[in-house]
Amino acid sequence: MQDYPEERISRRKRARQIVAARLEKLEDLSIGKLVPSTLTLLGLCSGATAIRFSLENEFKGAMAAVVFAAVFDMLDGRAARLLGADSRFGAQLDSLADLVSFGLAPAVIMYVWSLSRMGDAGWVAALIFCACSAIRLARFNVQAARDEGATTAHPYFTGLPTPAAACLVLFPLLISFQWGSGDGALAAMVREPVVVGVMIAVTSVLMVSKLPTPSIKYMRLQRQHRILAGLFFAALGGALIAWPWATLTIGLLIYVGSIPLAILLSHPRHETKPVA
Repeated sequence: MQDYPEERISRRKRARQIVAARLEKLEDLSIGKLVPSTLTLLGLCSGATAIRFSLENEFKGAMAAVVFAAVFDMLDGRAARLLGADSRFGAQLDSLADLVSFGLAPAVIMYVWSLSRMGDAGWVAALIFCACSAIRLARFNVQAARDEGATTAHPYFTGLPTPAAACLVLFPLLISFQWGSGDGALAAMVREPVVVGVMIAVTSVLMVSKLPTPSIKYMRLQRQHRILAGLFFAALGGALIAWPWATLTIGLLIYVGSIPLAILLSHPRHETKPVA
């Protein structure tokens, strides 16, 4: 059967389309596309590891695992923007990892460390924190889809981000590492279920609130300040290695202190009056 020129051209065109589609799939599997998701999964594994450490009463290891999860959470977003690998799949995977690392893991850690002495009430407090974390992440996804989240021009989140909330709810545990050893009064006070329950309540409300909180991700430094910023982060890394708990405590206090400043700076100074 003889082929007409039109049929040969049509077959060649279809062959080119098939090859182009396969090449596009190979591009989706490139190393650059996989790096952000790999970092996200490492953060998820860190959060799951924190749960295991807490069940074995290794609370310093659990705290360190949550910190590593926060580091991976910061790196995966930057890697995605740097490599041009932003995707809806990555955004959903990031939210699922955050729910485990910054919602479930801190709740289990604090339940095992303190809230278990309250029985069912302590477990309910842990569940409330998990639920508020899920609400916070769902709202973030909706805002991101509508382009209503933090931007370079408006570098503020709505409500307390889950990584910051996880560190804040673990603050009593962090204090116990430094000044709560032994059977002293401070050790008993920071481990008191009522103190931990109040911390969970405050943190949960901040997560689901509409208060503006600083977004480091969208803060941009001028070129002449980048060297100083690099030196600062190098010094911060050294301090974390030398004095991990004290450095985390100071950093957390500075972040909490910046929230009122964010509220002040994000408030519109002039309201637009309707035209008569």
